[in-house]
Amino acid sequence: MQQRPGRRSACPSCGYGLYLGPIVGVAVVLRDAAGQVLLGKRAHGAYSGLWCIPCGYVDWGEDVRDAAIREMLEETGITVGLGEVIAVHSNFHNEKQPTVGIWFAGTVSEDSNGETDGELSAIGYFPPDSPPPLAFPTDAIVLANLASGGDSVRDQGATGSFPQPRA
Repeated sequence: MQQRPGRRSACPSCGYGLYLGPIVGVAVVLRDAAGQVLLGKRAHGAYSGLWCIPCGYVDWGEDVRDAAIREMLEETGITVGLGEVIAVHSNFHNEKQPTVGIWFAGTVSEDSNGETDGELSAIGYFPPDSPPPLAFPTDAIVLANLASGGDSVRDQGATGSFPQPRA
């Protein structure tokens, strides 16, 4: 395959094109009566010990809303209803795996069933203006917008220093 700048890779013999695009991720923003946001502490992998808005990847052939509901249930044991999209961001914090994230407003429709997939070691509600150390810079953008009274965000650059994934 031959990489064309800014385009997909193409086979020089037959012209077959291989399109490499970002992975799609989804997250659900749950707020309590005081306006605090539910965050989860990552249990494994590159961002272990850091916090995030509960999130995950969209499976092949899966609707993004179904994926958001599934990921929230798997990670927290909480069944949610989804509202509007409150943010869409390109994520470049892991240059080996760019993603596009979609954050939905959510409401609790059933309390925790206690069963989770172990991706998170703890969950808790935090003020959006003073979260614990975050795994993902785009979560910081979403939380900052919520702290300033916004309910939707436009793609903008993250500020501050964020950890790179551990190999």
